[in-house]
Amino acid sequence: MNLHQLRTFCEVAGVHSFTKAARNLHYAQSTVTSQIQNLEDFLGAPLFERGSRGIVLTDAGVRLLPYANAMLSLAESAHRHVARSPV
Repeated sequence: MNLHQLRTFCEVAGVHSFTKAARNLHYAQSTVTSQIQNLEDFLGAPLFERGSRGIVLTDAGVRLLPYANAMLSLAESAHRHVARSPV
């Protein structure tokens, strides 16, 4: 699991579309699909139900979302803190 996968997961969850997430992240749709599949493989659970009504989070996806948001927030906070530190 890595931050790119988590960012992609959060984007797909937010826009309910692999295509829109790819556009927003400036990725190819195949990259989004691959990142989500790798994350699902790592976690051992599907994160989205893909159906005729679009993309919805599974129970596992719902449980992961607050952790993913927290990890991304912490990573951004760490980056800001370290980037401001004098050398």
